[in-house]
Amino acid sequence: MLNNIAALIGGETAAVGDYESIQTYTIGAGGSASITFSSIPSTYKHLQIRALGRTDRAVSLPGLGMRFNSDTASNYSDHSLVGDGASASAGSDVGVSYIFLARYSGSSASANIFGAGIIDILDYANTNKYKTTRNLGGTDLNGSGQVTLQSGLWRSTAAITSIQLYADISGNLAQYSSFALYGVK
Repeated sequence: MLNNIAALIGGETAAVGDYESIQTYTIGAGGSASITFSSIPSTYKHLQIRALGRTDRAVSLPGLGMRFNSDTASNYSDHSLVGDGASASAGSDVGVSYIFLARYSGSSASANIFGAGIIDILDYANTNKYKTTRNLGGTDLNGSGQVTLQSGLWRSTAAITSIQLYADISGNLAQYSSFALYGVK
């Protein structure tokens, strides 16, 4: 079902068999500062990350950051639309060192509450253009929380061969957070 939802969001009709698992991570005891999908083959049209995440940062809705090919320079931008059930807002970051992803759950949220997200990385192997991303994600905090629709840009024509995800600003990805990378045919 997640494949079909992701395909609808993408505006394309994709069959379940159009997604191939490349790598998965589940965070163990003690957490982890980051995870890196590496040695990504260039044989797919797009990539997709499916995330269930939580950080140990002591706020309800911390974010996650994403970088490509170990690039920590200010080559990224992102835009977001955010809703919390009572209001909506929009924001952007330009010339930053990572793409900000949707809010996930932090340690001040109720135990065992995780945020979820689907991150599409479009034309990741195309060396003739900058790379774009889209992300649909959010967290329900038992009546509060957020849902976010975002786009991101990495100003590089390099093919993406590695993707790093980490807890935005500070902290660690919490135990049981899970990240799966898929290739889209």
